Amino acid sequence: MRCPYCHFRDSRVTDSRANDDGIRRRRQCIACGERFTTVEAVQLTTVQIIKKDGRREDFSRDKLYGGLRRACEKLPIAVAQLDDMVDEIEARVTADGRAEIPSPFIGELAMDALRGLNHIAYIRFACVYRSFTDFASLKSAIADVEEGRIPTAEEKTLQLPLLSDEEDPRRPRPLIPEPETRPTPGPLGHVGARA
Repeated sequence: MRCPYCHFRDSRVTDSRANDDGIRRRRQCIACGERFTTVEAVQLTTVQIIKKDGRREDFSRDKLYGGLRRACEKLPIAVAQLDDMVDEIEARVTADGRAEIPSPFIGELAMDALRGLNHIAYIRFACVYRSFTDFASLKSAIADVEEGRIPTAEEKTLQLPLLSDEEDPRRPRPLIPEPETRPTPGPLGHVGARA
C-alpha cells in the first residue's frame, strides 16, 4: 500500500478490525513513519450498466451515492440513511443476476428509495433523472406524489398490461370462422319450443 504522505510503496499493518464496510486496517509507513487508515472490501462481480445512449460502464456505488446525496442536500436525511439506501440498491442490482442492467432500472430503484424517505428528495432526483422539459411535466410528477400514484420499480418492470381475449396476440385464432348460431324454429313454429 502506497503511503499518502511520501508515496513510499511499503507500509506495515499496526491494527486490523472487521466492520460493516470490510476490514479496516491501520498502517504505518516504513519510510516516513506517518500513520493512515485503509479499508479493504470484497469486490463482487462487476455489473455493466447500459446507459440510455447505449454506452456501457461499470456499476459505480460512488456515482449512485453522489446522485442520491445531491438529491438530499439540505434536507433532514442522515448519512446512515443514504448508506443504507445505496447498500439496498447495490444488493438488488447484484442479486438480479444479470451481467448487464439498463440504467433506468437503477434510476427507478433510487426513486423508490427516495419516495419512501423524503418527497422533496424524490422530486429533485426525478427532475434530473426524467429530464423534465417543461413545468407541466414537473407539476404532473408533484401531483402524482401528492396523490400516491407512483408505481414502484417492480410494478413498472414486472407488471404486464391486461389484455382482453380479443386483444391477446397469444390466443390461437380459428382457421375457419365459426358459423353464426341462430335459434331454430320448433315443430309448432315457435322459436326454441320443444315438441
